[in-house]
Amino acid sequence: MKVDQKGHTTIIKDTQGDFTSFLEKITQQFKTFGNHNIIIDLLAHKDLTINDIKLLLPLSKQQKKAKKSFAIVVSDIDFNAVPDALIVVPSVLEAHDIIEMDEIERDLGF
Repeated sequence: MKVDQKGHTTIIKDTQGDFTSFLEKITQQFKTFGNHNIIIDLLAHKDLTINDIKLLLPLSKQQKKAKKSFAIVVSDIDFNAVPDALIVVPSVLEAHDIIEMDEIERDLGF
């Protein structure tokens, strides 16, 4: 697992290729990232299903309660099938853009 911090955003990338163990590590260490917006970079995983992505839903809800953003970066998935409660995008740049928009909305009180 590789963790990068850029300003108010933490990017967490799986480096081992095992989604299940990656999910366990993130869940165990999630409190340490709680004060930042989070981008989960899963571009290395080419065989993820919608059900795999849904396993990140509790973490996303936890971030929303803390008034922070949570974006998942995945390629090769049907983005229309993803639940509305999750933000799933095809690139890290787009994830940063979504987080910026969320920050602006929070600053404006939306």
